[in-house]
Amino acid sequence: MSEAKATEPAVKPIAEYIRDVNIEQPFVWLGKGWADFVRAPTLSLAHGLIFTTIGLVLAVGLHYAEMDYLIYPMTAGFILAGPILAIGIYDISRRFSRGSVPRPGKCLTAWRYNGYHVLTAGLVLMIFAMVWSRFAVLTFVLSFPYIGMNLDVILDKVFFTWDGFVFLLTGTAIGAVMAVLAFMFGVVTLPMMLDRKVDVFTAAFVSFLVVKKNIGAMLTWAGLIVIFIGAGLATAYIGLVVTLPLIGYASWHAYEACVDGSRWPENPVS
Repeated sequence: MSEAKATEPAVKPIAEYIRDVNIEQPFVWLGKGWADFVRAPTLSLAHGLIFTTIGLVLAVGLHYAEMDYLIYPMTAGFILAGPILAIGIYDISRRFSRGSVPRPGKCLTAWRYNGYHVLTAGLVLMIFAMVWSRFAVLTFVLSFPYIGMNLDVILDKVFFTWDGFVFLLTGTAIGAVMAVLAFMFGVVTLPMMLDRKVDVFTAAFVSFLVVKKNIGAMLTWAGLIVIFIGAGLATAYIGLVVTLPLIGYASWHAYEACVDGSRWPENPVS
């Protein structure tokens, strides 16, 4: 028995399955993402349209409910939840990389390959988004305790008063911390969970190791995400029809470039 155990290959530490990538690689991921978009334009635009419609409905609903102060944190939370919504996008790129043909039904149900853990990841993201929005509301209430929730009044106080400056500074700092945490523990988490039979905590740890080992490339990638998503938001969400699927495809290629998944069992491509 002892001899059998002695001949078993040692399992390498997880850190040894993380690849080095250079600072230029994020542009390569974007190029591959665009190639996937062009190969499946209908599926890409359909996913983008779903994302955009959800965002617009939420924003318009909050406006008519006179809860305009929640639009910004809602948008941030919506973007934060993007990876869980982009499972279908990852599946399209994964099928292309495996020589398979993406199909709408399979893409929409791709989460079932690792269903329990993907749903757990969704729950974690939802809680994180709720905490983020609560911080945003609390910061607003503490900064402006005596004003109503009228949008014109909010804009005037936020952009043309000292209290507004402090509010923007504080809110931006809190948002930056939350965004950094979300990026560090989520940059390759969902693509990995689609590809391999891993739980959310293992995948999040792998994501952390990826960022830790490739800080320069990850800073570049984070900046590109902000630019593309910001451009989509700046066009009243319309640009998200293209930019969200593009970032989703590129995120799959980021995972493939940064992680050697051979340590974990592979989910089927059916």
